[in-house]
Amino acid sequence: MSAAKILLDRIQRDGEINGEVVKVDQFLNHMVDPVLIHLLGDDIAARFADRGVTKILTAETSGIMLAQAVALTLKVPFIYAKKKRPITMPEYFAAASYSFTKQESTTLYVSQEVLLSTDKVLFIDDFLAKGSTVKAVEEIVAQAKAELVGAAVIINKSTRKDVESILTLADLG
Repeated sequence: MSAAKILLDRIQRDGEINGEVVKVDQFLNHMVDPVLIHLLGDDIAARFADRGVTKILTAETSGIMLAQAVALTLKVPFIYAKKKRPITMPEYFAAASYSFTKQESTTLYVSQEVLLSTDKVLFIDDFLAKGSTVKAVEEIVAQAKAELVGAAVIINKSTRKDVESILTLADLG
């Protein structure tokens, strides 16, 4: 059975769909089913296996589990952009992002020590809604003069076609 079918079955059984709001707290972004995350990570990693990815980049916090699963399969490190800059990060790349789920603006920070101009970056997240986070990541990768080789999410609720996803809003019917 495909990752998409397994995820859709799980959403129908343990989740909730209310318009554009997809509640997956019991298995994806509050309590996490590691077997499901591993399956989703393998699916996404297979889509990018031939792109020469050297780093996975995600935003703190909901994308971390999927980023780790994809990174493990591709055998590359992953970076999570922090929402607060620690004092141990004197030189950094930064970009603003707005979370429609949390209704708040934030700045994402990535240390210049971990994102290099030679990196080929794959952006990973749980959802793509309005695209604010992916735009911030695109800015950060551009600031680093690295190459963004792709983007992938578990569920794409946007109209962007250049982001790989396991499911789209249309799939959730």
